Amino acid sequence: MVTVTNKAKDKIDHLMQDSGLDASYFLRVSVQGGGCSGLSYNLDFDNEIKKGDQFFEDQGVRLALDMKSFLYLAGTELDFSDGLNGKGFNFHNPNATRTCGCGESFSV
Repeated sequence: MVTVTNKAKDKIDHLMQDSGLDASYFLRVSVQGGGCSGLSYNLDFDNEIKKGDQFFEDQGVRLALDMKSFLYLAGTELDFSDGLNGKGFNFHNPNATRTCGCGESFSV
């Protein structure tokens, strides 16, 4: 399961509202090849269910993960930071064995 902090929930709700998305949309969280740690995180709004999707809900935020991404992201917390050291979504992944300077982290 992927959990969502209050700050991340607020930002997701704000982005959905600004984009005019209705309740049929959910947040698709995935892992893709690339990035300096070998893999990178991807977030997008979607309303199409794909074969093998795993769905979770935390704090009213619906999340969809494909099976490969679920294996990498189980137990991860999605947070949002708007401080002086950077603005954006951050993944706190307890399964990560290495990280890079950009904040991405993955087990290899």
